Amino acid sequence: MATNAEIAGRFEEFADLLEADDVEYKPRAYRRAAEHVRGHPRPIADYVDDGDREAIEDIDGVGEAIADKIVEYVETGEIEELEELRAELPIDIADITRIEGVGPKTAGKLYRELGIETLDDLEEAAEAGEVQEVKGFGPKTEQNILENLEFAREVGQRQLLGEARPLADDVLAFLESVEAVERCEVAGSIRRWQETIGDVDVLVATEDGEAVIDAFRGWDSVDDEIESGPEKASVRVGEIRVDLRVVVPEEFGSALQYFTGSKDHNVSLRNYAIDRGMKLNEYGAFDVSNVEDEVAGQRVGERVAGETEAGMYEALGLEWIPPELRTDRGEIEAAANGELPDLLTREDVRGDLHSHTEWSDGNNTIEEMVDGAAAMGYDYYAVADHAEGPGIVGGMGLSDTEILEQVEQIREVDAASDIAVFAGIEANVDAEGEIDLSDEVIDALDVIVASTHSALDQDAETATDRLVRAIENPAIDVLGHPSGRLLNERSGLDFDATALGRAAAEHDTALEVNSNPRRLDLWGSAVQAAVEAGAPIAINTDAHQPSTLEYMRWGVHTARRGWAEADDVINTWELEKIREFLH
Repeated sequence: MATNAEIAGRFEEFADLLEADDVEYKPRAYRRAAEHVRGHPRPIADYVDDGDREAIEDIDGVGEAIADKIVEYVETGEIEELEELRAELPIDIADITRIEGVGPKTAGKLYRELGIETLDDLEEAAEAGEVQEVKGFGPKTEQNILENLEFAREVGQRQLLGEARPLADDVLAFLESVEAVERCEVAGSIRRWQETIGDVDVLVATEDGEAVIDAFRGWDSVDDEIESGPEKASVRVGEIRVDLRVVVPEEFGSALQYFTGSKDHNVSLRNYAIDRGMKLNEYGAFDVSNVEDEVAGQRVGERVAGETEAGMYEALGLEWIPPELRTDRGEIEAAANGELPDLLTREDVRGDLHSHTEWSDGNNTIEEMVDGAAAMGYDYYAVADHAEGPGIVGGMGLSDTEILEQVEQIREVDAASDIAVFAGIEANVDAEGEIDLSDEVIDALDVIVASTHSALDQDAETATDRLVRAIENPAIDVLGHPSGRLLNERSGLDFDATALGRAAAEHDTALEVNSNPRRLDLWGSAVQAAVEAGAPIAINTDAHQPSTLEYMRWGVHTARRGWAEADDVINTWELEKIREFLH
């Protein structure tokens, strides 16, 4: 069965090839459709199987023509129009556009002028000096291609949030030390706490842009300068690109709103403004109710906001919308009605219910992990090492006898600790949705997290049934990392998040947001579907050493992307309440 990600990938390729062919407007439509298809909480292929055409067209960004292509792809595995486009432009578009400065339009031009289809073709042409002979190129561009070929081949994927955000924090700390900087903040997907990001976007308010850019270029952490100009500069730090943009202080708020995105959020917000006689852009919010239609320009009308981001929303009568919610999933309507969620914060979290020790595949003792949890300020903490089962290799899983031995040790640590220590296990959900633990073990434990580690290639219907069956098991307290995905490595299970949410709500089983930055599973839209269904959520780190207890940061922001409030998350509850919830 075609997954949402697979369908979205076809539309992203469509957009790139159309742009390479100098087609206007259509690429944007396909990209918008791809984003909504990828983030849709239900498997879209199910709608095709059910003949529910209305549900497909109800997806944001999906009109009649794109819906036709979704049905065609799910039913045949191909989209005829895309196949024809591939034949006309036989370019490895994804590979080639990983080269810095080579976008779809550039890739199209290189194909038409030099017949370049692959990275190998591009390398051969650049080494022969042929690229610089193409109009609009030159020796510098050609050298840039040669210098970035290896990088393009190796990366091939977006950066994980957990890898990029610490760098963003370092960038901000450095810029805050620059005298000419008045205000600075990250923007783009990293400010929205998206699970993967393309680059780190940073915005600075200053009256001396040249001084800021010079300081940025001279930062000790910079490995390579990509480009520089009077208002922006781009550098590479390790494998991550950092883009800096400078604006005057009175336009910082509007620029921050604009460059934070997402594109869909901004489009909807601009349309909301237009309906109210307002115009929004990176320079401010303008009252254009008395402006003639033919008057053009970015700063037309009476400027009513722009210095602060909150002011941009206030100018429209809206509450400030947290960056995590800016995905065009109802946040503007909620802000207009005063119904935005009171999102949970890192400070709300009182404990962690999924972590590992040296008893299975962790690196530290029970005592060391508990000490780490106490240092986090937690009230309670659970050890949940691996049980034996499918997907657990190398003898890392504990037998029933070993689990009972560990429970005794955990009880001793609990008695000596200042925080409550729960005896738990991470059981394995097999292909049918069952776990293999004896009644004696189940009775001895405080918490059972059940996770999938195998059979991750099941179709969406089978996977959903499997996970619902696990949720219905009264022994299971938490369904751990439900999809089993590893970002940039494997997609994991595709499932109906709404169905999981309803089952979890009915059976009082928590759905996990696994905070490991390689997982972030559940993700924003799936958390939102679960929260709307009334399901309890658990945010856990899956920590394998004390330092990775800090992963909680990524899980909290992922849950915020799903509109989660503190009461939705069981490990924000007080000790007695969480004891009552656990099995």
